[in-house]
Amino acid sequence: MTHNISLITTLAAGFGFALIFGFIAEKIKLPALVGYLVAGILIGPATPGFVADANIASQLSEIGVMLLMFGVGLHFSLQDLLAVKRIALPGAILQMSLATGLGMAMAWWFGWSLGSGLVFGLSLSCASTVVLLKALEARGILDSMNGRIAVGWLVVEDLATVLFLVLLPAFAGVLGGTPVPGSADTPLWMALGKTLLQVVAFIALMLLVGRRALPWLLWQVSRTGSRELFTLAVIACAISIAYGASALFNVSFALGAFFAGTVMRESEFSHRAAEESLPLRDAFSVLFFVSVGMLFDPVIVMEQPLHVLGVVAIIIFGKSIAAVMLVIAFRYPLNTALTVAASLAQIGEFSFILAGLGVALGLMPAEGMSLILASALISIALNPLLFAAVEPIRRWALAHSPLARTLEQRQDPYAELPVTTDNKYLQGQIVLVGYGRVGKRIGATLDARHIPYVVAEQNRELVEKIRTQGIVAVSGNAADPVVLVQAHIRNAAMLVIAISDTLHVRQMIKTARTLNPTIEIILRADSEDEMQLLKQETSDPVFLGEDELAKGMANHVLARFSPDTEPSTQSH
Repeated sequence: MTHNISLITTLAAGFGFALIFGFIAEKIKLPALVGYLVAGILIGPATPGFVADANIASQLSEIGVMLLMFGVGLHFSLQDLLAVKRIALPGAILQMSLATGLGMAMAWWFGWSLGSGLVFGLSLSCASTVVLLKALEARGILDSMNGRIAVGWLVVEDLATVLFLVLLPAFAGVLGGTPVPGSADTPLWMALGKTLLQVVAFIALMLLVGRRALPWLLWQVSRTGSRELFTLAVIACAISIAYGASALFNVSFALGAFFAGTVMRESEFSHRAAEESLPLRDAFSVLFFVSVGMLFDPVIVMEQPLHVLGVVAIIIFGKSIAAVMLVIAFRYPLNTALTVAASLAQIGEFSFILAGLGVALGLMPAEGMSLILASALISIALNPLLFAAVEPIRRWALAHSPLARTLEQRQDPYAELPVTTDNKYLQGQIVLVGYGRVGKRIGATLDARHIPYVVAEQNRELVEKIRTQGIVAVSGNAADPVVLVQAHIRNAAMLVIAISDTLHVRQMIKTARTLNPTIEIILRADSEDEMQLLKQETSDPVFLGEDELAKGMANHVLARFSPDTEPSTQSH
């Protein structure tokens, strides 16, 4: 064939090897991300055999970055972040500062410049959201309080990293890198001010115009009934806004795509947009990781093993120890501290994006990118083992360390009922586990009927908030007997478990039955399988959201018909 088909060759090799090694990674219980990086190494210039076109792979990876950040924006929830803001916000900032300092110290040992150390440290400070979500989902703790804290923590890290991506080009010249064209003679304060003004202008345009224009556009496209056009509209918005942000406001592709996703999330079409764009986002995200792997030089593992081990130690031990100390300092139990520590003991996509920008700006040597890639591969591969070790470490610590037992069950003012609690809340009351969307509605109904109840909720900040509203609540995991004891389960008339927590619901039931054998228990399930599993183990009533929705809609339909037509309607 005489014409150039390097694009097709690169795509075929990238997708093909990614499929093979991603499949192998999943089979050995590793994230597929590891396989994608290995695929990139094999088709990169550092290994013998076929070498993909690096320029084409680089451009494809830019599209991958856009769609990856667009997906992050689509799933960014300000409400979820605010729910854990008191620990996630200061915790993430302090942990990133400590990790960056350790990375800069390591870079100083390597003999690198200040700018190289800063980029290197920042790259080590941000964990992979993709790896974290997969790990939490695999263990069924994504919707638990520990899972929400870990996700909120990483959301703050993601936002901070996006800010660094925006500001880094403005500081490139000062930090010893390649100045952005036209900024060599511009004072730093002016360059920084210009950058911030451009970012503010872009954000204002997105909030004022984008929040109205994007939903209107998606509505017009959806009226055509064409699924293909809707998917095309979503992808076109993501890439066009990212490119426009770069061309008109000199804002990075990453920030433009992120805000496109956050603005689109405000639309009623956000769930459909996420669903329709997912296959293409996944495909180009794979190419992004493959292209990152192509930059890795495996020789560095053989030539500089101590450097690699040092960086891995910062990621796994340095960040984890810092996270444990910070979570404990915020008066959360040891279990939460260990879960957050395991969540942060890896690096991923944002580290690659940040390091790639640092190399492009001349701030960090290519050796730094190889060290980050090697450390990412090792830390991601070890992360499932760290999660699996959380519970054994916790049990061992509780069995052998009085300090660990103290940290697990410390005296927290929100873990006990207020001293002013009326006696009616301590006799014949309802213990309501969870005060989320379901629990809040149940509580409102009980308030309307003047039925006393005590809330048991893991979110310490939420307990503090609802107490100011006059609601009696205790903070902690209801699977811990101490929490139910504080809620006076022994004297309660009913236990209502309004959260979906298959792992801990059995312990809640067992504790309640032990302390109060005659108590009535009501359970919630989020899936048919979960409901059947609970019904096999308990005779207590289990409510499924889909069933209750169907009953409510059916009753509304039946109410619209006369008694004469009701039998025929019911027969359907």
